[in-house]
Amino acid sequence: MSDSAAKPRPQFRNISVPQILSYRLPLAGKLSILHRVSGALLFLCLPLVIVPLFAASVTSAEGFAQVAQYFDNVLVKLIVLALVWGYLHHFCAGIRYLALDLHIGIDKASARKSAGVVFGVSLALTAVFALKLFGAF
Repeated sequence: MSDSAAKPRPQFRNISVPQILSYRLPLAGKLSILHRVSGALLFLCLPLVIVPLFAASVTSAEGFAQVAQYFDNVLVKLIVLALVWGYLHHFCAGIRYLALDLHIGIDKASARKSAGVVFGVSLALTAVFALKLFGAF
């Protein structure tokens, strides 16, 4: 064995926040982080926002009218749009991860391409829902 092949790998300890912020993740890494963020968003909002609004809307006609009034507020629409993005992103990325688990598209070029497709599809679907939510059609 040559000495150059046995060279020890550098060890990084006590990494500071500015060093972490200067990392440049590949697109698949950003997708992975956003998949976790969207999952946490959905998990936390399910008992706090989604279930109570749904329960209020199906109990009576008055409850439905009250929930419909909430949706006239732009801030509520933006919150709902964030939840829609979270769901669509998590769903699309989940399909990608299922394909990766089946060993489909695991090479670097395919993984980069599929990450871009997930971002494109989830953002396009979110834009369609945003147009509908804000009354474009």
